[in-house]
Amino acid sequence: KKVIKNILVFTLLICFTLIVTTTFADLPPDPGTGGPGNGDIPVGGSPIGGGLFILLSMALAYGSSKFIEYRKKARK
Repeated sequence: KKVIKNILVFTLLICFTLIVTTTFADLPPDPGTGGPGNGDIPVGGSPIGGGLFILLSMALAYGSSKFIEYRKKARK
């Protein structure tokens, strides 16, 4: 059973590695001559840093709550 588990983990690791290397973002579209507003504002360009920070902080909060719950059950 341990050999099958190791083979499965290795196969999944290879699959995820191949998927990550083939998924690249496209280049942003050409803004053209006229954009929104007066034409000086570029289209798109929203940062992803804020969303990543929110996601990581929520994961940290969830993990810490599960850890505290686990410690309470272990003490009983």
